[in-house]
Amino acid sequence: MSLSRLALKRALNCKGNFSHYAKPSVQPVDLDYTVSIPSNGNETQGALVLVHGLLGFKRNWSSLSKAFSRDLGRPVYAVDMRNHGMSPHAEPMGYLHMAADILHFIRKLGLSDISLLGHSMGGKAVMTLALDNNLPFELLKNLIVVDISPIKGKVSRTTISYIEAMRRIEDLKLTGPNARKEADRLLVDVEKDPSTRAFLLSTLITSSPDSDSARFRVPLDILSKSIPEIGSFPYHPGEALYQGRTLLVKGGKGRFVNDDNIPVFQGFFPNSKVEILDTGHWVHAERPNEFKDVVVNFIKKSTETTSDA
Repeated sequence: MSLSRLALKRALNCKGNFSHYAKPSVQPVDLDYTVSIPSNGNETQGALVLVHGLLGFKRNWSSLSKAFSRDLGRPVYAVDMRNHGMSPHAEPMGYLHMAADILHFIRKLGLSDISLLGHSMGGKAVMTLALDNNLPFELLKNLIVVDISPIKGKVSRTTISYIEAMRRIEDLKLTGPNARKEADRLLVDVEKDPSTRAFLLSTLITSSPDSDSARFRVPLDILSKSIPEIGSFPYHPGEALYQGRTLLVKGGKGRFVNDDNIPVFQGFFPNSKVEILDTGHWVHAERPNEFKDVVVNFIKKSTETTSDA
């Protein structure tokens, strides 16, 4: 099917049947979440949904969630993706399944006119959802992708080394009050930056009723097996199109988005703009205030456009 026919089908099929996500093989899970409600009490209209990357979780967005809700005057939801945080552990870990989880979450809570924001792995998940031509066009108002491209590739060797190191830490069955300190010492071999190590250790549980030794909240066995899927993307260029408002926020020092794959992004998302901030891959953590302003201004512009119409 040509891009123009896909676009036409999408525009006409506003009450779509969510065909990709209705298949028995694509079973969504209930995502855990936090929410920041604005002072007007609105819980659903114009909601902003935040989706973290690999090894992240909803708490990464705590400060920004409150700031977004305050500045936009709308509810902001941060979710834990499957196999992360407090959400269920489930296979497979492909993007059609992650997109199904997000859609299930949106429909279950009755959210409308939403803005979807995803970083890294979460960015690929929200792009996958947006590109399904059976998604009702009016459901998604704004798409915001943070430092990731819609391409098939490989997960970086650095990320793989993190997961391998985390598995070694679990295998050591660390116990006692110094378990976290010892885990941090072991991570130094693969990551010198203390803030990155703190991020990796943020999901380490040092004691629980389920285990006498330290373990990570994420299922490292599932993530290890899913590395090829996490690096991939379910669409080829020219295979799908989303014509809604889209923003790509790129870290100027990052390696995940380059001059070669920006045109690929624009091919999938022709109604898009690119903002570049002076950061690495962790755009929202490195420059939170600048990032917030870029996102808030982009979303507010959609409201102005609607008012003018």
